[in-house]
Amino acid sequence: MAELLQYKRIDGIFHRMNALAKIVFIGIVIVLAIVATDPAILAGLVVILFLLGAAGRFAEELARQIPMLLFLSAGLVLLTVLTMQSGAVIGFVIPAGVPLIGGSIPVTTGALLFALILSLRFFAMLFAFQLMIISTQPRDLVHALQQLRLPMDYTLMLLIAIRFIPSLQLEGKRIQEAQLARAYYPGKGIRGKVKSLTPIIIPLVSNALGKANVLGLTIDLRGLRSMHRTPGTGQGFGTADIGLLVCGVLLAAAFLLLRTL
Repeated sequence: MAELLQYKRIDGIFHRMNALAKIVFIGIVIVLAIVATDPAILAGLVVILFLLGAAGRFAEELARQIPMLLFLSAGLVLLTVLTMQSGAVIGFVIPAGVPLIGGSIPVTTGALLFALILSLRFFAMLFAFQLMIISTQPRDLVHALQQLRLPMDYTLMLLIAIRFIPSLQLEGKRIQEAQLARAYYPGKGIRGKVKSLTPIIIPLVSNALGKANVLGLTIDLRGLRSMHRTPGTGQGFGTADIGLLVCGVLLAAAFLLLRTL
């Protein structure tokens, strides 16, 4: 299983950049992904992010997320087909030849277009977050958020949320391997997949609640509520940081130019 939102120790160009520059760039990308409604623009944004990942030497980590995103896209297509009926009808989920219920769920071009836009947005946002998280150590991310004057409580919540995702993923993998070691076999097919989730989800949720309690006690013991902070030393802006910001500005300018054409 591909790891999500996990820092990788790679000697790449993104790892040497200032965390604040990466946050600003990611913010521009997310705004563009939300505002853009043209699939071609969104697809170009996804390609640019993937090429930036390749330049940072972690394109393989981005490529591992594609199967999950395709599965999510399939779910979005099904959801939009069932809930939207705008545009021309190009087919039916249930063939028209089926007695009584045939031709009752039309597949329209509007639903497919909307599903494509949503899917490309998820691609762009996940790739953007991966660019930042893979190449940024937690301490650098915290210092950059403090430079943006984000309250420490919100910074801590964001950092914990980011770290909990790979932790839960790793814990779920360990529980699954433990079940397999005990010769647990739920069966094949969709029914077997559903049955295999129960012995994983229950201990996973239980362990997560236990870790949340320990984390709360650890925060209190470290004196977070005293609000006394040790000043940190930030990394200065270099040529690569300026280039990344310029790239973000150029993406925004290109989007505005395409909107006016």
